[in-house]
Amino acid sequence: MKLEETPAFQREAEKAEAVSHKTTKQQFRETLLQQWRPLLQRVGLVLIFNVTDYMALSYLPSYLSATLKFNETHSLFIVLVVMVMMMPLTLLCGPLSDAIGRKPVVLAGCVGLLLLSIPALSLIRMGTIPSIFAGMMILGALLSTFTDVMPSSLQALFPTKIRYGALAIDFNVSVLLFDGTTPLVTAWLVEKTGMLTMPAYYLMGVSVIGIVSVIALHESAKKPLKGSPPAVASHSEAQAVLRGHRVASEMDDHLLEGTARA
Repeated sequence: MKLEETPAFQREAEKAEAVSHKTTKQQFRETLLQQWRPLLQRVGLVLIFNVTDYMALSYLPSYLSATLKFNETHSLFIVLVVMVMMMPLTLLCGPLSDAIGRKPVVLAGCVGLLLLSIPALSLIRMGTIPSIFAGMMILGALLSTFTDVMPSSLQALFPTKIRYGALAIDFNVSVLLFDGTTPLVTAWLVEKTGMLTMPAYYLMGVSVIGIVSVIALHESAKKPLKGSPPAVASHSEAQAVLRGHRVASEMDDHLLEGTARA
């Protein structure tokens, strides 16, 4: 409630207020009807991000102690060490996504979950401290590809005028229905099926949804946000942007002249 809006959003809001008298319900309905594809796409991205998070850092410590009868203090300590190790990995994924793009980094995490979930859980089920740490570290490294890149990727799917609202809808719906229920659903599946590998299969199923969502994602690295004006950090960058606009304008003029002659 206390967070200030960005200048770009304020400008859009002022324009919208001047030309429209739509109610909040009407705007909400239009967002759902006109942006349903990006909404579903981002639900898939939030799904792979948070399910991996809840699985690795919330459910697996309980899985170790309750299901595998591993020492609870040792399991929590291993998770703590894994989280500390994830911090530098997360910092490395940021520059990497700037260099090669956000899609390849997130896609690598999704494919990694599909291929490595069973090996990681097999290591965890061996029950020794080194094997559990190795399995948890695999999942933590894959989670790091999401924790750094996903927040910036999610913001870039919608134009400025509906960005916060659309993010609130799909993020909270995904967390409410799928992500936050991961520990409960996984524990229930293990109990009903008797399959101790069920957490790995759960992650693999979610990774398929993530792969489909990422493939459909437009690369947003090094590109301006939809509906936002160009941002520059120096006078030379401003001049470069102006030159680019002049070139584009001249090209449009030439095209118009050619069309008129034809």
